[in-house]
Amino acid sequence: MRDDDWRRDRIGSAHRGENPTVLRRLGSGFAVIGDRQFLPGYSVLLADDPAVTRLSDLPRARRAAYLGDMERLAEAVERACARLDPAFRRVNIEILGNRETYLHAHIWPRYDWEPAERVRLPVWLYGEECWRGARHALGPRHDPLRTAIGEELDRLGGA
Repeated sequence: MRDDDWRRDRIGSAHRGENPTVLRRLGSGFAVIGDRQFLPGYSVLLADDPAVTRLSDLPRARRAAYLGDMERLAEAVERACARLDPAFRRVNIEILGNRETYLHAHIWPRYDWEPAERVRLPVWLYGEECWRGARHALGPRHDPLRTAIGEELDRLGGA
């Protein structure tokens, strides 16, 4: 298996313990650190079933559980980023599904150090340099933040 094969089946590889981005298993899915870290702390909540393509696919109790886990991950990212970077401003939460069709929620930290022309725009409008290449790829230099988010998830409790 190649080192990046887990990307073709993010949820299945998380279930098998092969997805290196997994921070914690939560009740409704997996909290993962994002592959791109141009906004340090970017994380994603993956639903635990790849056949679930939208929030409304879940029965109401499972939907509530997923939204609760999403809030828990967002708060963990907020706490960790605020602790490690005094320029942390807020988190933005998005459920899109335009590219990857399985249910997942993006947790985007936002910072005061972001360029003025970008800080009020959606992260998707950041330039191509943020989405490609090695500069913003997840790597060992992000371990303190990855650890801090995991610790915050543990403090916030839950499944």
